[in-house]
Amino acid sequence: MLLRARSASFGYAGRAFLDGVDFELRAGDIAAVVGPNGAGKTTLLRGLIGLIAPIRGSVELDRTRVGYVPQREALDPLYPLTTRDVVQLGAFGRLTRWGTLRAADRGRAADALARVGLADRAHTLFSALSGGQRQRSLIARALLMDPTVLFLDEPTSGADPIAAADVMELVASLAREHGLAVVLVAHHLSAVRAHTDRALFVHCGRVEAGHLHELDDPVRALHLFRGEGAHTH
Repeated sequence: MLLRARSASFGYAGRAFLDGVDFELRAGDIAAVVGPNGAGKTTLLRGLIGLIAPIRGSVELDRTRVGYVPQREALDPLYPLTTRDVVQLGAFGRLTRWGTLRAADRGRAADALARVGLADRAHTLFSALSGGQRQRSLIARALLMDPTVLFLDEPTSGADPIAAADVMELVASLAREHGLAVVLVAHHLSAVRAHTDRALFVHCGRVEAGHLHELDDPVRALHLFRGEGAHTH
């Protein structure tokens, strides 16, 4: 078991915005976080990762081995970072006393680039990459934490259907071949459903573990996406 939430509630300033977080993930599992805008999907990820503490309940997770790909990457495109530079930022916490990267971490960065199919783009400026390639490089950066659980906040945001499918194929291969558990917020559900049916539905201030095929029922889909109880997160 890599991740277990037990009757957890998350929120801010002591006020719970999300209740009923109760699920488990094992190696190779992929769970999609689904819900209307403002329902609290990012709050759920922050709580599971440990960026905010549970108000009630508990989350069991080895937080020393967590990979996180945020919703948007705020890298100044005018700053000349190469793809390799961006990936190596994942080892920032392990710099030597002289502020340099250890040889082992440089090797791991090269390996991570190879794992996401960007070995030939190591010296390309990050700003020159396509949207899908940028997402792959950010996933490679997260891999430098040697994660057992990988969290991704809308990894296919802004991607066309083909690029979204490519990113999801990469994520699924990492789960399958390296035994990662994956939690991801996604709107390209067709790309996600090709690899998993597990879902965490966030709506009306609660989180329900379920299955993506439930959205095939129009009544159920309307219930999940009508947005009651939505809040800013």
